Amino acid sequence: MQIGIIGSGSWATALAKILTDNGNTIHWWIRNTTTIGYIEKRKHNPHYLSSVYFDQTKLRLSDNIASVVSESDAIVIAVPSAYVIEALDLLPKGALQGKKIISAVKGILPSVNLLLNQYLLEQFAVPLSDYFAVLGPCHAEEVASEKLSYLSFSGLDVATVTSIAALFKTEYVNTVINTDVYGVQYAAVLKNIYALGAGIGHGLEYGDNFLSVYIANSADEMVRFLKKIAGTAENNANTPINYAASVYLGDLLVTCYSLYSRNRTFGNMIGKGYSVKAAKLELNMVAEGYNAAKCIYELNKSVQADMPIASTIYEILWEQLPAEHGFKKIEGFLI
Repeated sequence: MQIGIIGSGSWATALAKILTDNGNTIHWWIRNTTTIGYIEKRKHNPHYLSSVYFDQTKLRLSDNIASVVSESDAIVIAVPSAYVIEALDLLPKGALQGKKIISAVKGILPSVNLLLNQYLLEQFAVPLSDYFAVLGPCHAEEVASEKLSYLSFSGLDVATVTSIAALFKTEYVNTVINTDVYGVQYAAVLKNIYALGAGIGHGLEYGDNFLSVYIANSADEMVRFLKKIAGTAENNANTPINYAASVYLGDLLVTCYSLYSRNRTFGNMIGKGYSVKAAKLELNMVAEGYNAAKCIYELNKSVQADMPIASTIYEILWEQLPAEHGFKKIEGFLI
């Protein structure tokens, strides 16, 4: 199987490492030709995970996204959610027909408030049967240092999901199979919001005891939303789901607690008094939870799940509610 990767950030670079370490040759779209030249010469990405060195015989680098897609049977989309549409706009409408799409996007596309599979169906006629999601808990930095990580692969057909997951299984990556395509994606969106909130709490100097209660309540709130949305989704809504599994609770925990978490870092800045604009400039990376807070707030107007924590995080980020006032509200919600 010929594999393509769209994107060149830290997560895309980590996935490129996993695939090439497993013996796969990849077609890799990188927008910046200078970066391509650097990788070809120096064998590592100068901007992200620079400690990772690649076997050049396994790389087919290109700044032409249409060419990468054309050469690939399966395409990993690993672009921050805010920039996915900009990248895909470079493709002709029929370019993705017959391709297996593997989403490594950890957010809703903010300009249209859709999951990637919904957007691909609308714009490129990609059916859900050809769509798969790969999610954590997994940090790019720990992949780079080859610390044991777990990746969950979700799709409607177990046999196909299993074959795709096998491409990524290495000595330092274990793979898990899942059929809850919508649920795992929304869980990935929500955990970024709650992790950003955990960072705000830390910045406001709440202690570990409070944060443990906050995260426990966030987990409960996430499940309420996922159960509501499951009834409207096209995937296997009637299949029993273990929401304590790694792709749900595990990813929430690591994103809330880990120092690698950019959402937690972004929130910590907000808690310490940074404006959203200043925090964006300081972080110089995409914190998916910022846009996700607004997307989920708008989506929940129709879903109608009880989500006071996520709603308050939205108010802090988008409606200028002072962080300390917002967390006083949250104190009253927690049980």
